[in-house]
Amino acid sequence: MEFRNPQEDLDRFKSRLTITVGFVLVCFGLLFARFFWLQVVQHDYFDTRAEDNRISLVPLVPNRGLILDRNGVILARNYSAYTLEITPSKIHDELDTAIDGLATIIDIQPKDRKRFRKLLDESRNFESLPIRTRLSDEEVAKFIANRYRFPGMDVKARLFRQYPFGAFASHMLGYIGRINDDDLVLIAQADQDANFRGTDHFGKTGLEQRYEFELHGITGFEQIEVDAGGHAVRTLARTAPVAGNNLTLTIDAKLQEIAEKAFGHRRGALVAIDPTNGGVLALVSVPNYDPNLFVDGIATADWDALNNSPDKPMINRALNGTYPPGSTFKPYMALAALTYGKRRPEQAIVDPGYFTFGNYTFRDDKEGGHGVVDMYKSIVESCDTYYYILANDLGIDAIATFMRQFGFGQRTGVDLGLEGSAESEGSLPSQEWKRKRFKKPEQQKWYAGETISIGIGQGYNAYTPIQMAQAVAGLANDGVMYPPHLVQAITDVRTGEKTFPPPKPPRTIPLRQQHIDVVKRAMVGVVTEGTAALAFANAGYVSAGKTGTAQLYSLKGAQYKEGAVREDLRDHALYIAFAPADQPKIALAIVVENGGFGSQAAAPIARQVLDYYLLGKVPEAPAKIVSTVQEGD
Repeated sequence: MEFRNPQEDLDRFKSRLTITVGFVLVCFGLLFARFFWLQVVQHDYFDTRAEDNRISLVPLVPNRGLILDRNGVILARNYSAYTLEITPSKIHDELDTAIDGLATIIDIQPKDRKRFRKLLDESRNFESLPIRTRLSDEEVAKFIANRYRFPGMDVKARLFRQYPFGAFASHMLGYIGRINDDDLVLIAQADQDANFRGTDHFGKTGLEQRYEFELHGITGFEQIEVDAGGHAVRTLARTAPVAGNNLTLTIDAKLQEIAEKAFGHRRGALVAIDPTNGGVLALVSVPNYDPNLFVDGIATADWDALNNSPDKPMINRALNGTYPPGSTFKPYMALAALTYGKRRPEQAIVDPGYFTFGNYTFRDDKEGGHGVVDMYKSIVESCDTYYYILANDLGIDAIATFMRQFGFGQRTGVDLGLEGSAESEGSLPSQEWKRKRFKKPEQQKWYAGETISIGIGQGYNAYTPIQMAQAVAGLANDGVMYPPHLVQAITDVRTGEKTFPPPKPPRTIPLRQQHIDVVKRAMVGVVTEGTAALAFANAGYVSAGKTGTAQLYSLKGAQYKEGAVREDLRDHALYIAFAPADQPKIALAIVVENGGFGSQAAAPIARQVLDYYLLGKVPEAPAKIVSTVQEGD
């Protein structure tokens, strides 16, 4: 039998009790320290977090700014329409089940569900999201009668973008569409993330894209108190949105309309510019498209029709189409010859109807030639042989250096689309250009024979209609060139204050006035007695112009016969002009794709445009092709 020592047991018990009490005290000390840290040291932080959880900000999307022509005609506006919206936080049933029930009285398509799900993923569950847009009056009435069955769903009025004239000026105006990842990058780069909360749309092309941050406005916010489940309880405060600024353009809408209609069913482009300030008066690309199709997401069938059309209506031919300038290049060649001292105005050649260089013969379009040809006659009658010889005398690099001053082969910087990517550069050929253009050494060498066709605007020459218009505007303005622009003023809708985009400074080409006068006089001769005389008979004003025909494939010495050539291989018709000739108010360039001779297809379009702008005459029908027996452009 073993006897225990009571004192030892008591000491052991005291020791254990001390350790236990100490452990408990340490735990309570740590717990107190944690409470102190959270409640005192971190009080402000957690108080802010709690307030954030209690109060949520709901964005209020601003009205988009309007786009107006120079006379106040509205080209892009907003209109109110009813949308059927769902507030997910107020839906007590399963969301898909609720939408299925809604679909029994309102037509809900799979694309509507898909769009709604995308918006839901990007939104907070207390926000109201559209499931159907642009409800008819009948649909609104049907829902209102059954609204008691659908808690969390309601009809609201929203603003939608509208282009009231449909396809009119669509390549210039552009269109808006739902925001995508590329748009989010642009928004982040502009540090506009907060301002675009709640915004569904973004400018995709044209003016809508270039001036997105002016047109968008300032997003407002509502402070909403929410409960622990994220359900809205009440509105605490509201900051109203500020509508976007309005754009007033340099465009004359009536002139634009007449220019578009003048083309009829033909493809092409026209750019008209005020040579005294660079304001674009009309910018036409036909065929065009209806930008309203894109606002709420274009239907697959509509997109396929546009994308697969052989006429390529989505291409902005005025900025992205590149064409050989044909004989519209000749006035600049003549001016280069005078500037470099290679020709005098009275200096003449005898044109046999061809020019032989090496083993190749370059033919004039007039069989037998134009006889004795000086500079005036070379432009008026559009003598190719004169410019074959001149191009050979000037050399390719001298031609390129001179033409670069007029903006050929360079983006104009016009304010459309994303800066630097909305325009094509075109091709201004030179020896350096060819070295960069081709990879194989044997292709990089410039051959003297290649220079010959450059002189008549063929060969590697390829320029956009807006480059051609800018160049003729510079010529009309005696060598002072204003960069083209479309926006005349930006109006703050709150104050009515107008701001004017700072104009890019004009560039003055160092030319002698007597040389300019020689070329201008010859361009007047084109209209009064030359290749454009029939198109401008009895015009009532004096204009200056130059016809052009751009060959698309080699005839190999054969004579061009339009009816014997497949339509897509027929020559392009071109025309450049300015008027009145003595004090120009308008300068323009026209390309009619596969239109044949410029004198027959392009000059009549110019006549209708100039008749309206100078005389106020409104044509009754599209421009007709002028029948002429005169040979040439």
